[in-house]
Amino acid sequence: MEDNIFDKVHEVDLKKTMETSYIDYAMSVIASRALPDVRDGLKPVQRRILYSMIELNNGPDKPHRKCARIVGDTMGKYHPHGDSSIYGALVNLAQDWSTRYPLVDGHGNFGSVDGDGAAAMRYTEARLSKISMEMTADINKNTVDFVPNFDETEKEPAVLPARFPNLLVNGTSGIAVGMATNIPPHNLREVIAAVVRLIDDQIEDKETTIDDIISIVKGPDFPTGAEILGTRGINEAYRTGRGKIKVRAVSNIEPMANGKNRIVVTELPFMVNKARLIEKIAELVRDKKVDGITDLSDQSSREGMRICIELRRDVNPNVILNQLYKHTQLQDTFGVIMLALVNNQPQVLNLLDMLKYYLLHQEDVVTRRTQFELNKAEERAHILQGLLIALDHIDEVIKIIRGSANVQIAKQELIHRFDLSDAQAQAIVDMRLRTLTGLEREKLEKEYEELMKRIGELKAILADKKLLLGVIREEILVISEKYGDERRTSIGFDEFDISMEDLIPREQVAITMTKLGYVKRMSIDNFKSQNRGGKGIKGMQKLENDYVRELFITSTHDYIMFFTNTGRVYRLKGYEIPESGRTSRGTAIINLLQLQPEEKITAIIPLSDYDDEKYLFMATRNGLVKKTPLQDYANVRKTGLTAIVLREGDRLIEVKVTDNEKDIFLVTKYGQCIRFDENDVRSTGRASMGVRGVNLVDGDEVIGMQVNTQGEDLLIVSEKGMGKRTSIEEFTRQNRGGKGVKCYKITEKTGNVVGMKAVNESDEIMMINSEGIIIRMSCEGISELGRITSGVKLINLTDDETVVSIAKVRTASAEIDGEEVEIEED
Repeated sequence: MEDNIFDKVHEVDLKKTMETSYIDYAMSVIASRALPDVRDGLKPVQRRILYSMIELNNGPDKPHRKCARIVGDTMGKYHPHGDSSIYGALVNLAQDWSTRYPLVDGHGNFGSVDGDGAAAMRYTEARLSKISMEMTADINKNTVDFVPNFDETEKEPAVLPARFPNLLVNGTSGIAVGMATNIPPHNLREVIAAVVRLIDDQIEDKETTIDDIISIVKGPDFPTGAEILGTRGINEAYRTGRGKIKVRAVSNIEPMANGKNRIVVTELPFMVNKARLIEKIAELVRDKKVDGITDLSDQSSREGMRICIELRRDVNPNVILNQLYKHTQLQDTFGVIMLALVNNQPQVLNLLDMLKYYLLHQEDVVTRRTQFELNKAEERAHILQGLLIALDHIDEVIKIIRGSANVQIAKQELIHRFDLSDAQAQAIVDMRLRTLTGLEREKLEKEYEELMKRIGELKAILADKKLLLGVIREEILVISEKYGDERRTSIGFDEFDISMEDLIPREQVAITMTKLGYVKRMSIDNFKSQNRGGKGIKGMQKLENDYVRELFITSTHDYIMFFTNTGRVYRLKGYEIPESGRTSRGTAIINLLQLQPEEKITAIIPLSDYDDEKYLFMATRNGLVKKTPLQDYANVRKTGLTAIVLREGDRLIEVKVTDNEKDIFLVTKYGQCIRFDENDVRSTGRASMGVRGVNLVDGDEVIGMQVNTQGEDLLIVSEKGMGKRTSIEEFTRQNRGGKGVKCYKITEKTGNVVGMKAVNESDEIMMINSEGIIIRMSCEGISELGRITSGVKLINLTDDETVVSIAKVRTASAEIDGEEVEIEED
């Protein structure tokens, strides 16, 4: 007996056994669990859940079913694993913050973005969403292969027909053995547009390049929104199948009533747990890694996400925000690995490969569907042929049937007499008496005619690949129209990604800034020219006690230098200022520049480049002027740079770019003007104070500076809407530092001078009043008068309104000179 026991013991090599078993396990995980199929973008468990729900007739037009029932059916029929893994996959398909276009419509508690789990499956209910019906469309028309399930009692689809590119649209992530996949979700419209481009190129026998596709698919489109920084990571991922995409939360710095600021976060990067993020910020404050946060609250509701981070009065909000980006998941990296199963083998694919494999799948699906429909149509046409033959010889048919002992004999007689098939004979003996009526015969003939036409169409599709592609194109565009939506994830600028600039079109824009520091970029088409004395158009929705203070015209690719009341300079590119509509308030400037507490923008100038032979010429409110080489300002740090050293109580009011050949005009609030050669001011370094430009009387201050090459006339506007043009020839050149000459007659009706510009007759100007109303008018309609006059009414104002700012609009014929950036009007 002992011998028998030892006979059953097999000596094996443990190393080889482990290797074999592990490889089998690894292959099972790779092919049957963790990785999606390139054709339908689903892992086996997801495919089985959707197919189970189809089998249960659990569509979007039916009531929700208990999830326990769905999970039970999936587990019993197709997926012999734990119910928790099936339910977990079902929940994920229903969460609109996990899946871009949810394939399951959940009813009940399916968890939250805070990381809360879903309720137990006995409580929750689900049904298929409308878009998931496109995943399973035509599955009963022999469009895909069916394979036996685990115990060979049922058949399950090896892949779903997937009438839209689900792998890219919803993305996926999975960890197999020795490999992982992480495909981000995309916008349905963009991906379908890329498939259509692929189809169009194939129809025209052209080769589609990866560049063609990248120009259509802008980047991932996450369900939680947020902002992608730069395009370098996107390009790398789309071209090679691997890449790192920087994703940043959407946040806004809002000034509060008590002089403090708060950071408000409204969108988080994909897969970031909100509750854990808030805990992390609280931990950073507690450990003193981030100093300056006084309150932290989660004010999210059904309306949307809102995390409020209140700051101390003395801290720079941008510095705190950058610290939070560094230490928390407010800025995250999405590592793209575009790995999927191609013919059951894992492959890293680029964007073009994925779309090509998807299109091949669709060609196969539509071919098989067309063949199935053709077979059905031919079968029916065959039957109809038999019925029409019977109706042509109806008396003989009735005689044969009446004279036969049984149905079988009748069928044989009919087959023999009329050369029919068994199916046709069966249809004739099954025929009802009502078929004999004339109306029924007409219906049969019409049906036969339509069937023959349909058979011709189906055969044409099967014979011509281009026709087949046309069918796919038509059907997929219907899906795009029906389910497509706008992008949620914006693609922002990464300061380290230079290539972003190339994507920005060069165009003229108007940039406005309000007294409270809201800045925005607008198309200049927003403003139409009006006659003198008009009421203007509504320029923006302003806050209480706020009004537009700066308005200028520039290009999206020019540098915009911001000079502040403390004598510092900051710099942005035109396109970095967010674009807004004419009536919107814009973005608080503290979101864009790292301003110090109590620091305000007082002068803004646009620059196209840094010329060695040019200078920045500055004027302060107290009449000081300074000239510094432009090159000294070429490297402006994010934290700003000292532009001029100011005495206490003084501030910078105007900056121009000059070339040592200009005459400078300074105009004061009380209507004095001085003209002097810029060579009277010697060039000094950045951190200098300057010299006296004009000698002011008590209470007077400089309101503007212009140069002689900017126009033939000096346009001067008062706060009560009066204005005039005076030829610059009337102002003789003096030495700097004098009191100047009278340039405007100030009366109670005019108020003090608020703006001055050097203009030509063909120029247009924009004026802004304290209510935010903008009016655009031609200088031609403004009277040209002598120095000591008040001018004419330019804008109608109520008693409590005043003019606060004027800006010049250049005409198409104007040449670019050094002082201001010229524009060409459309």
